Amino acid sequence: MEMRHLGRTGLRVSRLGLGTMTWGRDTDEHEAGEQLKEFVDAGGNLVDTADVYADGGAEYLLSRLTDSLIPRSELVIATKAGSVPDSDRRFDASRGHLLTALDASLRRLGTDYVDLWQVHAFDPGTPTEETLRALDLAVSSGRARYVGVCDFSGWQLAKAATWQHADPARTPLAGSQTEYSLLQRGIEREVLPAALDAGIGLLASSPLGRGVLTGKYRHAVPQDSRGASPYLSGFVQPYLGERSRRIVDAVATAADGLASSPLAVALAWVRDRPGVASALVGARTAAQLQSALSVEALTLPGEIRGALDDISAPVHRYPDHEWNEL
Repeated sequence: MEMRHLGRTGLRVSRLGLGTMTWGRDTDEHEAGEQLKEFVDAGGNLVDTADVYADGGAEYLLSRLTDSLIPRSELVIATKAGSVPDSDRRFDASRGHLLTALDASLRRLGTDYVDLWQVHAFDPGTPTEETLRALDLAVSSGRARYVGVCDFSGWQLAKAATWQHADPARTPLAGSQTEYSLLQRGIEREVLPAALDAGIGLLASSPLGRGVLTGKYRHAVPQDSRGASPYLSGFVQPYLGERSRRIVDAVATAADGLASSPLAVALAWVRDRPGVASALVGARTAAQLQSALSVEALTLPGEIRGALDDISAPVHRYPDHEWNEL
């Protein structure tokens, strides 16, 4: 699998990453082990998790697999902190919470450091400088090799990147993880330009439109799908509308013409977008993951890429660059 640098850093990550959101909840240890082995055998190295996935169960499961199946040294482990189970405050990116959460993640992961530590979301209740100081401390203490953020808007990302670049003693942001797919191109308005300008690599989450771009929901909601899961049905529902159906139909048509699958076409589109360092793929089973990994053999022809660009193009409104509507 091709390796790419994460932004303007020396960290090299596989251009497909393995997501673990279902590990420890919908995906048991045996199935997770099969996924991890399949992924590493295909040349992948980036495994993305978070302290809130299965309430820490995903991190703990990953540690068991690095003990028994895959050496820790062969993986680039990325985790996140900042999400909290509090109805009054969904995110806590205070220095105290973040550093405490990092220590807990390291214990569950069974490692002295993570390769990439990410703030799970912007916290309006904490000064940005305080949040970023926690990232600096994580790196200077050796607990994290590189740092990044998730789901920051354009101005939030630009502010954070500028603050870190203002002093050589601070740690530059390496990555920005955010949702990106043919069904969700909102980052192209502000986030993507900010990341490209600051030299921050994009980690594209939900590159298959939360599973909708595989075509599995074209006629009904499969009982074994995320759309039928009591935990994740609300995650899928926003992408089951008429606009999404038109895009999914176009992807299916392109797949037929290429003798490929809608999954591969949609994933190849994201993987090769400017600024994307890695597209993160989550799967419930090893068979599903194997289908995603097959995309390595596919490069979209220019005319098909252009057609998909056109049918999925987001509406730009003033003052967006090249805006087309008021």
